[in-house]
Amino acid sequence: QVQLVESGGGLVQAGGSLRLSCVASGPMSYVNTMGWYRQAPGKQRELVASITAGGRERYANSANGRFTISRHNARKTIWLEMNSLVPEDTAVYVCNADICSEVFASSCQEQWGQGTQVTVSS
Repeated sequence: QVQLVESGGGLVQAGGSLRLSCVASGPMSYVNTMGWYRQAPGKQRELVASITAGGRERYANSANGRFTISRHNARKTIWLEMNSLVPEDTAVYVCNADICSEVFASSCQEQWGQGTQVTVSS
């Protein structure tokens, strides 16, 4: 079974920092782009940051300059370092990855984690 498992969410005061982790596990031959999305109550899910297998990063405007995404290909892991957090960053953060696996008949499919709650208090 291919799955994504997130960790690192929690409650933090405005101005604080958190580091999220996401690990892909299960039988897989390759992991393409991995990233973080977030969904706040009453809002649509939005991309926060993504990173390709080659290390190319992409950020939402709201995350640029405050968040940093990184990746370890061999460990099939990504991290999201979040600094200068503000209450507007409060959301469920969900890991996303494009995974190629024999489980998917040797094709690549987009997978989602369960999400981790990030709450920023003012």
